[in-house]
Amino acid sequence: MTQIADGITTEQNATHELSALDRCDSCGAQAYVRVTLASGVLYFCAHHGTKFRDKLSDSALAWHDESSRLLADAAV
Repeated sequence: MTQIADGITTEQNATHELSALDRCDSCGAQAYVRVTLASGVLYFCAHHGTKFRDKLSDSALAWHDESSRLLADAAV
């Protein structure tokens, strides 16, 4: 499913596209957010994805956020 909020396309898929091999470009932690820009792709952990969302919202073509997996893992 794709949702559009604040002018950003947010992808929400039933299958997880990001893996433990995808790392945050800011701190190196596991990436849960992938931001597609005209110039390339950025990966962020949940913390940095939230931190940079407002700054990148104008230039982001797509925002893929799997940070909800953190809550699902905590419930187990």
